[in-house]
Amino acid sequence: MHCDGAGLYLRVAPPSAASWVLRYMLDGKARTMGLGPFPEIDLKEARTRALEARRLKADGIDPIETRNAAKLAQRRAATKAMTFKECAEAYIASQRDGWRNDKHAAQWDSTLKAYAYPIIGGLPVAAIDTALVMQVLEQEVGAANNRQRLWSAKNETASRVRGRIECVLGWAAARQLRSGDNPARWKGHLAHQLPARSKVSKVKHHPALPYVDMPTFFAALRDQPGLAAKALEFAILTAARTGEVLGARWGEIDIANKVWIVPAERMKSGREHRVPLSDRAIAVLKPLSPEEGAIDSEGYVFPGAKTGKPLSNMSMLKLLERMKRSDLTAHGFRSTFRDWTAEQTSTPRDVAEMALAHVVSNAVEAAYRRGDMLAKRIELMDSWSAYCASKLDLEASDSSDSSDISEAG
Repeated sequence: MHCDGAGLYLRVAPPSAASWVLRYMLDGKARTMGLGPFPEIDLKEARTRALEARRLKADGIDPIETRNAAKLAQRRAATKAMTFKECAEAYIASQRDGWRNDKHAAQWDSTLKAYAYPIIGGLPVAAIDTALVMQVLEQEVGAANNRQRLWSAKNETASRVRGRIECVLGWAAARQLRSGDNPARWKGHLAHQLPARSKVSKVKHHPALPYVDMPTFFAALRDQPGLAAKALEFAILTAARTGEVLGARWGEIDIANKVWIVPAERMKSGREHRVPLSDRAIAVLKPLSPEEGAIDSEGYVFPGAKTGKPLSNMSMLKLLERMKRSDLTAHGFRSTFRDWTAEQTSTPRDVAEMALAHVVSNAVEAAYRRGDMLAKRIELMDSWSAYCASKLDLEASDSSDSSDISEAG
């Protein structure tokens, strides 16, 4: 420590590091304040900084706390200047691990890039108000000769954009980057300025096969060749979502115990789901199983043409086209199952909803429910399987009777 006088020192740390420090007493306590590195800060500058600090001390102000407060204010000022786009990107990065797949993050980015960033992306997040949010939602889209407001023309997309803006602004408020109410909130705010979704566009449900036609369709499906037909048959018999079926791996299938355990990360609800497998569902799987040698490198039950990839969702749509049933979708068969359950069985509603892996909307009910009603769902899925294959069984029975008569003759 080399003293220059009045508490100013040059502190040398071998072999080459050196810096200026100021020592002083405040409220009976010794303090040491760094003034910068040497030689970047020369002796003249060091003496000037020390003099300014001593003047603050003479007024009863701690120069260290004053400097720290100034730095904090600078950081806050810089942070508050973050743009909406910067906040959105930070929000997406913070939530990415909690989302089920990269596709979700990509959808966030693409919708904000298309509709929000051109209007508010470059503005400070603290400056976003209701008028700007409305400008995003009421921007004109479409062909030059048919321009419409986003909220009216693409209501589902606009609703998602609004929700995503609300999330970003909420994230910014939690980090003290903005203050006040969220201008993108719907209830009690934008709901008074925009027509409700139900007023703008009708909800479009997936086309579903009437359950009375299921036995005939199922029999026709069994005549179709290829892996897509097997995947669709399995999807119908399990009433599972298309993505869950196509992403199924052999490690999730327990043929011996006739159960398929879909991991939480592949479920829409984010919770593990056990699916009971009927004998017919097992019959679909066995020819494709590892024991039969039909397994790809990634272990997909329904592997696609590309190595390490599952069967494409388009394969089922193409299958339905070949069957002259372009009026149907693979997902719609879940509605067929639900209608059959409600109208042709005495199955309690909660059992049917559990079979579809629907989340319980009632918070109290969800809090007390612990089981997944597997035993009851086994009976339900066995009955559904028998109903789907009833035409096949009848044809097989008729064929057997005809054979018996022929032999008797």
